[in-house]
Amino acid sequence: MRMRDSGWTRGVVAGLILAAVPAWAGGVVGYAQATGYFKQDSRPTLYQPLGLLDARDATAWCSPTADPLNELLTFGFDAAVTIDELKITTGNNFDEGTFQSFARGRKFKLRSGKQSQVFQVEDTRGPQTVSLSPPMVGTRFVLEVLDQYPADDPDQPVCLTDVVFVSNGKALNGPWLTTKLKYDKHVAQVMGTWFAGFANTPDRFLSFNYDGTFRYSYEPFDTARAKEKVVEGTYDVSAGRLVVTVGGKKHQLRYSKDPAKKGFLLKLEGELPDDLKGDWRSLP
Repeated sequence: MRMRDSGWTRGVVAGLILAAVPAWAGGVVGYAQATGYFKQDSRPTLYQPLGLLDARDATAWCSPTADPLNELLTFGFDAAVTIDELKITTGNNFDEGTFQSFARGRKFKLRSGKQSQVFQVEDTRGPQTVSLSPPMVGTRFVLEVLDQYPADDPDQPVCLTDVVFVSNGKALNGPWLTTKLKYDKHVAQVMGTWFAGFANTPDRFLSFNYDGTFRYSYEPFDTARAKEKVVEGTYDVSAGRLVVTVGGKKHQLRYSKDPAKKGFLLKLEGELPDDLKGDWRSLP
């Protein structure tokens, strides 16, 4: 749960009765990751990006600094989904005070593969519906903040409370995820999509989800010569140790993250399925 910042006290939302994931949900959201967020080192649970998925005012993501440009929010699904609407709650919407004291996202770009759309929201509290025309299809969606409504203090970060993905009138994420989105420092080290292949044009993708599942996909550019491939399984991660289970077989690995010029490199060492071998990078 997120505590109110700037020395205030924030109430804890408790006793919420949560429903199971709806049966109609097609692709299941696997993660939300950010290139960075406010107070990530000192209070890592406070503004973490998973809070964007729960459709609750008690959690929000905020940019590391007052300048959100070049900060990316990435959302992954376990299968391709068709998104025709977003429900965006901009700002830190815990209450009127937090909404005004932080900057609010105004203009955004959403992209998936070669698809992209730019849209704006009003400077108001609560969810706002954004229609996507045409609908966007993919397993990974990247959201960028292009412009903001400034706070009174120009040094305050830009916040976003919720991003709800809607397919054919049905929300694919929401309050039923609340208890599943608990921050785990080891999972946070690997969660999200890692890339392999040529720089800026990867064709191999390895996604670790918040629920302990992973998905590998090979997406060749020339499908006439090479076939697409998907490998799915589960994983368990602790400090420096990663166990992946594929087809009932466990593979115990060592992993490390090394800073690259941009982003991070993920190095996996140990007995690996062939598809997972090699170095992985955090940016395409």
